[in-house]
Amino acid sequence: MTGTTVDELMTELAALEEPRAREVNARNGDDHGVNLSKLRAVAKRLKTQQDLARELWATGDTAAKLLALLICRPKEFGRDELDAMLRQSRTPKVQDWLVNYVVKKSPHAEELRVAWFADPDPVVASAGWALTTERVAKKPEGLDLTGLLDIIEAQMQAAPDRLQWAMNHCLAQIGIEHAEYRARALDIGERLEVLKDYPTPPNCTSPFAPIWITEMVKRQQP
Repeated sequence: MTGTTVDELMTELAALEEPRAREVNARNGDDHGVNLSKLRAVAKRLKTQQDLARELWATGDTAAKLLALLICRPKEFGRDELDAMLRQSRTPKVQDWLVNYVVKKSPHAEELRVAWFADPDPVVASAGWALTTERVAKKPEGLDLTGLLDIIEAQMQAAPDRLQWAMNHCLAQIGIEHAEYRARALDIGERLEVLKDYPTPPNCTSPFAPIWITEMVKRQQP
């Protein structure tokens, strides 16, 4: 669909607002109330439109940014543009979609991973950790896994929530994917007890690293 304006889309997104959804999202730090299934339906109708995606992003509205990330062309964003977008994200869902749907498909992903990993802003650093976790699982060659575990052991317990969550994911991924580091990953998780008491719904795996690692390794076994 072509010819749809940003103003028309903003009106459409406003009509999709659900007070209950906004209330639930607010608990997770997100400031929108659009049902994501309905948002994806809008994106499917629009198809890929890079210029429109940039216009939607520029509104600063969270729902519009999420829609932008669904209709953009990831490889057309420059390195500095993606860096600016991450720093403008701020809410967890926008950051999560930006990293997973856009940055991971970008030719600048590795350069940004290195830069963000060392950033003093813990929210930006959490994106660097998320990209590092992706490499731990899919392309670990060249990564210093011992060094990553050293940082996690020293810093994860006191890290701000979003950075702590990203470090914990990396810890679990190292333990799951790399048997030679599994015992140390389990030990770090047991001693630090990060997310040990996290409320986990039935039939879901706890994010507490020792439980997470043990469960996923068990699933991998024939």
